Amino acid sequence: MSTAKFHGIVRPLLSLNPFATDPNDKDEQSKSFTRKKRLQVFQSNLPLQSRYQVSISVCSLEREKKLKQGREGKRTIGSGGSWEETVRKAEKLVEEAMKDNDASHDAAHVWRVRDLALSLAREEQGLSLPSSNSNTMQIVELAALLHDIEIPQRKKLSKTFLTREGIEESTKMKILRIIKGMGFKDELAGSANNDLPPEFGVVQDADRLDAIGAIGIARCFTFGGSRNRVLHDPNIQPRSDLSKEKYMKKDEQTTVNHFHEKLLQLKSLMKTKAGQRRAERRHKFMEEFLVEFYEEWDGRA
Repeated sequence: MSTAKFHGIVRPLLSLNPFATDPNDKDEQSKSFTRKKRLQVFQSNLPLQSRYQVSISVCSLEREKKLKQGREGKRTIGSGGSWEETVRKAEKLVEEAMKDNDASHDAAHVWRVRDLALSLAREEQGLSLPSSNSNTMQIVELAALLHDIEIPQRKKLSKTFLTREGIEESTKMKILRIIKGMGFKDELAGSANNDLPPEFGVVQDADRLDAIGAIGIARCFTFGGSRNRVLHDPNIQPRSDLSKEKYMKKDEQTTVNHFHEKLLQLKSLMKTKAGQRRAERRHKFMEEFLVEFYEEWDGRA
């Protein structure tokens, strides 16, 4: 590929704003354009390292710039210093708390959920409008960052952090209620709390979006491998009409059955319109993947 052709592909990619979220503007066109150009890079004769660098650099610089712009000049919602400092401390806490986790539930999962939640919040009417609560995006970011760090051995880690940072009581309680209401198993049990802050929907949707689509497939097989589960066994049927008790049981299961038991259900459980829109494509991708998987498993592809 010539240098001129290379720059013809790369420059438009790097100039796109991946955070344009108004469904009435050219956002979808931009996303489609980005995907086509990225595919051109993958299929090009560029050296391997060049293809890799271009594919990951499309959004990374713009993403970091956008996050920084969103925090500049904002005081923290507590008694600490800048919002940037509060976020950096939360990120450090996440890295420490999740350092021993496998890649299905590591810090990278949290970063993706944070980015998704902020992006969804900008799309959702009533959350990102100028007239909305100025703390909204900060609540979303902190709840997304802290949503997965607590396990039985580390109870109240989020509460301790928020208290130490001097987060005001009403805001702290909002964040903790969001975190507590995130679980899929609680929704199965019908115990999901309807009295939740408006920010809850975008954070939970972001977490569930990261469980489906291409990333969801990668995470699912990573988790299955970490538990020594077989990929697929036609003799082991997925469990239907799952209750919380059934879901938590350590029955012998396959990795592929997790798609049917949970992942393919998540599209219908999205709380926000923005989440529903994004779930459509990810859901379809999983369906197409499973069709191909079964055909290859049976030796028909």
